[in-house]
Amino acid sequence: MGMGISPDLFRDAMRRFPGVVTLVTTQDGEARRGITATAVCSVTADPPSLLVCLNKSTGTCAAVAKTGHFNVNLLGQEAEDLALRFGGAGGVTGEDKFAQGDWRRDDKGLPYLADALMSLSLDVTERTEAGSHVVYIGSIRSVRFGEGEPLLYEQSAFRALARQEE
Repeated sequence: MGMGISPDLFRDAMRRFPGVVTLVTTQDGEARRGITATAVCSVTADPPSLLVCLNKSTGTCAAVAKTGHFNVNLLGQEAEDLALRFGGAGGVTGEDKFAQGDWRRDDKGLPYLADALMSLSLDVTERTEAGSHVVYIGSIRSVRFGEGEPLLYEQSAFRALARQEE
């Protein structure tokens, strides 16, 4: 069996794979944690569940492992600055990420973005290590809907959906 492709070739291929832009958020004691993520996918409708892949080196990954709960916030097209902020642009870390946006608390006290296109509150049901990341599968316990068009990321740039004329 061969060695497969190199990590650089893999990253180049994944840059061409468009993804919706989300913020994965949680709460660890008094500390809110969050990170920008595009590795988010539905798992099954029965029971309703979703998976996220988080880098092991992040405080968000550690907090989700500790608490067993997280939120996924689907960003709208106007939220590029927020996506960059939660991605660590400008050296913003920890609680400072939450200085921008209208943040509320769910039933477990975790932060969710009030003006997100959709926010899901989840309880971790499975955790699997995969190289540099941890794959969390969460059971969805609540959903909140907003308005707008989703923010996408592809080829190292933010994108918008092009609507076809009817």
